[in-house]
Amino acid sequence: LSPPVRNFTLNFTITNLPFTADLGMPNSKKFKSTEKVVCYYVDPLLQKSSIGPVYIGCRIIAFRSKEDRDDTGVDAICSYRDEPSDPKFNRVTVYHELSNMTNDITKLGHYSLNSQSLYING
Repeated sequence: LSPPVRNFTLNFTITNLPFTADLGMPNSKKFKSTEKVVCYYVDPLLQKSSIGPVYIGCRIIAFRSKEDRDDTGVDAICSYRDEPSDPKFNRVTVYHELSNMTNDITKLGHYSLNSQSLYING
């Protein structure tokens, strides 16, 4: 019997990615290419975090317009295996780890982040 897969939501706002209509459409090229880049930056951070050993991956469910379209909100669903032997997912711990790895929630690769925008819900 394989361990159940659990999800948590990850939300943050990118301040140097202006929101465009095609970012709001999950089937658009822009959505797909931006999702690839965001996941490319997020994945290694979560792999290095306390849930790293059981982390499966994230997918973007939405990009949203924020602050008069200058900023883009990111809504992701991330998955991990709920292994009884492994450390329990702790959203506060993961929040602090991500905060540290993003320079106090200001940088994610070439993206700038709104430092008040990180939200994790287990």
